[in-house]
Amino acid sequence: MYDRIKRDQNLKSMDKSKWYKVDLAQVEPRHAELFLPLSADAQTEEFLQHCHEQSDWLFTQLWHSLVKTLLTFFMSHTSANGWLRRGSMHVFSRQQFVRLLGVSEAWRADRLLDLGAGDGRVTEQMAPLFRHVSVTEVSATMRGILAGKGYSVSDVSTWHRTDSRYDVIACLNLLDRCDRPLTLLQQMRTVLLPEGLLVVALVLPLSPYVEDGENGDHSPVELLPVDGSSFDQQVSSIISGLLEPAGYEVVRWSRLPYLCEGDLEQAFYWLSDVVFVLRPAGGAPRSDEATRSDEATRSTDEATRSTGEVTAGSCLAERSATASDCG
Repeated sequence: MYDRIKRDQNLKSMDKSKWYKVDLAQVEPRHAELFLPLSADAQTEEFLQHCHEQSDWLFTQLWHSLVKTLLTFFMSHTSANGWLRRGSMHVFSRQQFVRLLGVSEAWRADRLLDLGAGDGRVTEQMAPLFRHVSVTEVSATMRGILAGKGYSVSDVSTWHRTDSRYDVIACLNLLDRCDRPLTLLQQMRTVLLPEGLLVVALVLPLSPYVEDGENGDHSPVELLPVDGSSFDQQVSSIISGLLEPAGYEVVRWSRLPYLCEGDLEQAFYWLSDVVFVLRPAGGAPRSDEATRSDEATRSTDEATRSTGEVTAGSCLAERSATASDCG
């Protein structure tokens, strides 16, 4: 108990700015200039505060730990977390999402597709900007939660066989957790509008893990072609070796913490996400609003960008078996 209290005190006093920093000197210049620096904002701090408050619920945490141990004999870690309403994630706030898209707070679009939406906690940050929100999720328990929030739940096997076209598709921490990530990139392109945007989040350094895959050993059928050993080194490799060959152009990218509610051990866990905003190569020109927003963003960010800052850092928590079981 003393060790847990000490860990939580250290978490409260830690320098969170390290979560957002990149050594741009290790990134190709043409990619480095697309970097969007972000920082912890009010919604991020609110999520962390909730994690600390929840961590103090000792008997609830004990109950969750016991029941989850039993549930995972019969269901996946993801479904067990959904059944217990625990293990929620935070990737970005609504304000950060708006900045990533390069639009104003008043911007609205028609359709969003969130693939692998989990319990919908991250979807909630994006949904108010769209008139229609569709989601996919493998876990039946999570699908029930998503439907209860009013989202249209599409089948994980047939979501891309549709006449619908989406303004924005979110693929957050999914490419390294699915059997066929290369196929998934192609499928998303077929249902994305020519002027649409694809938002991809990926934990780096890369460590693929498929919870229930065809190979039977948690390795994916399709391997992601990524070189380099550090966060910074892998960014350019992903752009040049994966995203551009798949037919995408990078609009901007950033580094964000992939946060997860904690457990008996500590209040929260985190990993390092690279978040790419992509558009189809050769797609339609961007709107005037997005272009103006980009110019304003570049003007604001020049003062804070430092191409020589060596701050890649490493996660202090090992990535667990599934993205929904970070704790």
